[in-house]
Amino acid sequence: MGSFFKSFFSGSTNENTEEDKAKNDKKNFDIFKYDGIRARKIGQVDYAIRCYKEALNLEEDFETMNYLVEAYSVKNELEEAVAVAGRMLKLEPDHIPTLLARANLNFMLENYAPVLSDCEQVLNKEPENYVAYYLRAKAKKASGDLLGAIADLTKAIAAKEDFPDAYLLRGEILFGMSQFTEALQDANKVIELMPEEEIAFLLQGKINEATGKIEEAKANYQSVLDLNPFNEQAYLQLGQLYIHQNELEQAISFFDEALEIKADFVQAYNERGRAKYLKGDKKGAAEDMKKALELDPEGELAKSLEGQLKNFNDMYQGGIY
Repeated sequence: MGSFFKSFFSGSTNENTEEDKAKNDKKNFDIFKYDGIRARKIGQVDYAIRCYKEALNLEEDFETMNYLVEAYSVKNELEEAVAVAGRMLKLEPDHIPTLLARANLNFMLENYAPVLSDCEQVLNKEPENYVAYYLRAKAKKASGDLLGAIADLTKAIAAKEDFPDAYLLRGEILFGMSQFTEALQDANKVIELMPEEEIAFLLQGKINEATGKIEEAKANYQSVLDLNPFNEQAYLQLGQLYIHQNELEQAISFFDEALEIKADFVQAYNERGRAKYLKGDKKGAAEDMKKALELDPEGELAKSLEGQLKNFNDMYQGGIY
């Protein structure tokens, strides 16, 4: 009789054990997943990643993988993020947001062929997806296909007329190709859409400077500084313009102001030194160059001077600029 009951209940016991394990795994999965979410919200990204990975060891969950991709991206662990996005696409091969996310991650990794492939897949599904056109344009530009990039940006704009990023990138490419009229039109459009976009004002300034509209260029660069007094590029563009116009006192005073705002602004020391040298203040020029080298001993300035100068006393004796 005992043997009968043992045999009768043995199967049920195994089933209960498997069911209990499944319930326990599901419980632990939820604990790890939501612990990860809570950790991410309070900035504990490393712990969040550990939780997500433990959860995924228990269950291949699409949403948790997405959280893990985001966490890896925050940590700038982009290769790991790409790998997890690939796992997501095995579960949902045509998931457009994941394809675009992977394309963007690969762009940041300078892996341009996968960007083109993922964008192509998106556009096969959604021919009017402006983000895919934009990402593909960025990859084409980085790969040297400037005309292809312009074509894709034009398609992106056709699909979304109020797309400032596309106008800005197209304007930058056109500027690089000396298509100044068209580039200025794009820069103006960006400012129409985003009146406080600093990069668009910088682009306007570069175009006006290149076409000899010096006062307009100065006003453009000053507009950037009015929006953001810490914009280093605007200081350099405007300061260098003063130097090119032989307004050396203005240039020196301008870079004085820049260095009051940012005392470790290496290029400002370098450019102020150049203005001082051209004005005849060789000692002041040497002091500024020395300071620039102290702040950035491995930078471009140091490389350009390698093997040319034996000591700082020689800086102003051999035509350093």
